[in-house]
Amino acid sequence: MASNCADARNLPPMKATSNGIFQGEIPIDYALPLLVIQICLVLLFTRALAYLFKPLKQPRVIAEIVGGILLGPSALGRNKTYLHAVFPARSLTVLDTLANLGLMFFLFLIGLELDLNSLFRTGKKALSIAVAGISLPFGLGVGVSFILRRTISEGVNAGPFIVFMGVAMSITAFPVLARILAELKLLTTDIGKTAMSAAAVNDVVAWILLGLAVALSGSGRSPLVSLWIFLCGLGFITLCSLVVPPVFRWTARRCPDGEPVDEVYVCATLGVVLAAGFVTDAIGIHALFGAFVIGVLIPKEGALPKALVEKVEDLVSGLFLPLYFVSSGLKTNVASIHGTKSWALLVLVVFTACFGKIFGTTVVSMACKIPFVEALTLGILMNTKGLVELIVLNIGKDRGVSSLRKPFVTGFLSLKLVLNDQTFAILVLMALFTTFIATPLVVVIYNPKKRLTKSD
Repeated sequence: MASNCADARNLPPMKATSNGIFQGEIPIDYALPLLVIQICLVLLFTRALAYLFKPLKQPRVIAEIVGGILLGPSALGRNKTYLHAVFPARSLTVLDTLANLGLMFFLFLIGLELDLNSLFRTGKKALSIAVAGISLPFGLGVGVSFILRRTISEGVNAGPFIVFMGVAMSITAFPVLARILAELKLLTTDIGKTAMSAAAVNDVVAWILLGLAVALSGSGRSPLVSLWIFLCGLGFITLCSLVVPPVFRWTARRCPDGEPVDEVYVCATLGVVLAAGFVTDAIGIHALFGAFVIGVLIPKEGALPKALVEKVEDLVSGLFLPLYFVSSGLKTNVASIHGTKSWALLVLVVFTACFGKIFGTTVVSMACKIPFVEALTLGILMNTKGLVELIVLNIGKDRGVSSLRKPFVTGFLSLKLVLNDQTFAILVLMALFTTFIATPLVVVIYNPKKRLTKSD
């Protein structure tokens, strides 16, 4: 991949469209036809895998992650002819841009589904479970980061790497968990509500910690750069907290429930999301944070939030998210995990992630007088990672790449890598494994069908 990127810098930029094969031009040498081929291949491949994984009761995100890895250098990408034809290095910028644009809107939708008022009303039980589900795996992740830095991650930027590892171990994928609970028909049960409340708190805390890690990873020779990034991020959140809710409450009064929403309000909201993404990217955090903050702060009353979900969700989750997984898969090379030491570290990372999340959640749940079986089920559900984990890892990976460039604003050369190829591959496989085992273990341990039958 590194040599491909080097070659790409020597090639002229791709033109958007070709003049056609009758003019002697090859369509896939041009950006738009190639992107269409990439999208069609991704959709066909991931949907086929989703169909194959359906009997295993796996959420679609598993098929999309596996599809991304298989389309990348770990499997099909070993054939250099295929890789250079379908995913040439100079086309990856277009693919990454489109995938991240869709991801911005997906994070906006996640924020839109998080009700801050309900989080503030979260009972002590859900709050305690969330704290336990963050603190123990975060601490274990910090411990594992020291082991990795002495073995396969030598030379990484210590501060950001420690925080990235802690977040990677402690995060719970709120949207993936919601899919799993819905498929198991547990979303409206007590255990489902508790899991969703705890996961929502977990998500908010994890994003705050990730913002800190990103601020640290962007630092140069001056330690004040990280401080400025962090303070500007806080200023952005404070300003949005003062401006966004009143404006959208005014909008909600003009979009009452049961009436169609004017297209102007939808377009204006999406424009605000894009503007917020630009601001946070300019600050040096990440465009995703701006979109997520706007989604969280928009009041949930009125018809506008529902209209936004209806108009945006299918396009984003059906088209853009699979592209993001392929974009991640092209950065993941399982072959980089080689040797007994590397595979032993993979086992260590997987075990630590599962133990910290499941053990911490189970113990605190039992302390809250939840029966052991339900407490263990909660621990397994809270161990779900998937999409949000990949977002965290890709931010760390991209920061590692960007650390080799000279920042435009600061004028200082950034320090070291945050995540190298081998560590990135290990953490991607950890996310895949922890999400894959969630549904089968819940079915075996908790047996939702019998529980629901008894309750009826």
